[in-house]
Amino acid sequence: MKLIVGIGGVTNGGKTTLTNRLLKTLPNCCVVHQDDFFKKPDQIQVGEDGFRQWDVISALDMEAMVNTVKGWQENPVKFALSHGVSLSPETQESDPEQKGIHILIVEGFLIYNYKPLIDVYDKCFYISIPYEECKRRRSTRRYTVPDPPGLFDGHVWPMYLKHRKEMDNNCSRIEYLDGTTTKEDIYNAVYESIQNSLLNNL
Repeated sequence: MKLIVGIGGVTNGGKTTLTNRLLKTLPNCCVVHQDDFFKKPDQIQVGEDGFRQWDVISALDMEAMVNTVKGWQENPVKFALSHGVSLSPETQESDPEQKGIHILIVEGFLIYNYKPLIDVYDKCFYISIPYEECKRRRSTRRYTVPDPPGLFDGHVWPMYLKHRKEMDNNCSRIEYLDGTTTKEDIYNAVYESIQNSLLNNL
């Protein structure tokens, strides 16, 4: 049985923290991080707002991301082994077509804004936090390409609002999570929801 779980959310909402914890506790679980598909800095255009457009879908090689997800769908065992994920013993010994649960987490900030990806998710989660908290968390992060002054208010937050509206229209199956609650509460809610899905599909 295969299950694809989307974990989306605003920048610094806690997506990676949640994903890393689920990877440790869910069986035969792999991950695809949207951040791994950013184009090179010299391919990122400067927009009318004066900032390099990192927070838009065209900054990402979404075709490559979709192909990676398809690679997992075609052969989750091979995908897991090639990504260094240790599988449960019964999965490796048995015919991969016959048994075993395989889970893929697709994690990122625009995972519900690209039509070809929306249909692949069995579960859709989205972590949101309010403006003030988001700005505070973002200011404490150290990025490879540091944020230029004014980027958050001039580009990051306006793009988030635009994409959030688009996403709400694109996908009606999203379970929204409050990123201001504890990491434990968020994890428990998602873990329980995934377990219920697995039980319902057995």
